[in-house]
Amino acid sequence: MKKTGHKILWIVRNAALALAAAVLVFFLVRGVGKAVNSRTPKGGINESMYIEVNGVKQWISIYGEDISNPVLLYLHGGPGSSTSAYDYAFTRKWADVYTVVTWDQRNCGKSYDKAQNATELTFDLMMSDGLAVTQYLLDYLEQDKITILGHSWGTYLGCNLVLAHPEYYDCYIGTGQMVDMDRNEAAFKEAAAGWVGDDEEGLELLEAITPEHLTAEYFPVRNLLMEKYGYGMMVDGTDYSLPSAVIFNPYYTLSDWFRFLTSDYGVYMDFLLSDEFDKFSLTGRTEYEVPYYNINGDRDYQTNYVLAQEYFDKVDAPYKKLYSMKDTTHGLLESKSGAFSEILHEIAGEQAQMW
Repeated sequence: MKKTGHKILWIVRNAALALAAAVLVFFLVRGVGKAVNSRTPKGGINESMYIEVNGVKQWISIYGEDISNPVLLYLHGGPGSSTSAYDYAFTRKWADVYTVVTWDQRNCGKSYDKAQNATELTFDLMMSDGLAVTQYLLDYLEQDKITILGHSWGTYLGCNLVLAHPEYYDCYIGTGQMVDMDRNEAAFKEAAAGWVGDDEEGLELLEAITPEHLTAEYFPVRNLLMEKYGYGMMVDGTDYSLPSAVIFNPYYTLSDWFRFLTSDYGVYMDFLLSDEFDKFSLTGRTEYEVPYYNINGDRDYQTNYVLAQEYFDKVDAPYKKLYSMKDTTHGLLESKSGAFSEILHEIAGEQAQMW
């Protein structure tokens, strides 16, 4: 019995030592990776900070290889789907031609604060936030104008900002372009019916797709349909190491990760289902005073690429250009970040000639 007890203690002790060693190695490697990603490029900028936006703290990062480059503000999707956990891995691919600003919009990502869950999100509030961040960047980075790049919900917000305040922006770039929520979901059901055919499981899911009556339960079913038939946002994975991007994130602490994983984004679902969200619709609003670019995947039904193309055709702008990425769904920023970066470089070159 004593020998057995000693053996068990030996196993437990060595397992604990092995675990402690693994944890130590993990944090050492993570520390080195964070240190590398925290470096400031010579002649460039690498900063992150909380700024006050309409009475609450919101987080931004600023990264660029040449401080004289034009400034690009990236608007993440959702609403409420911050990408700060990993987005530096793809936004820094643009940093040789842009000074890139990422922003965790109010009450999500590193800007999350459960005390704000009682604050109703409205069209005016989100627009006011976007305008305040814009004006802060113009002042802080000593710019006359900035470029906006929006993804998904970020295109809704971005287009409305550019339409309302063209004096602050030199260019609009939309990817996963949203045009109108009601039309988007009706178009989704029509497309999904073609994928499903006579598949009984798919037909059962399709019955729960009610674009005329959106609920919190609607969106998981919609996502299941996209995943089942090969149109999911991340169906192609990523063209970079997502685990490495997360582990070596220079901006996230352990407390940030805990907050990220335990956040309650119910306020954003309420916003998505509200009449306030419908106010962002771009239907009939096509007059832009700045160059208008779209980069969309030709398999994107989360924000329907056909509607985006139809809207693009109606847009009246000083200059406009549409890019269609082949065999690409809604997750183009992650799945094809290299190809996307090449397009941004082309846009930056065109804009440099216009300026």
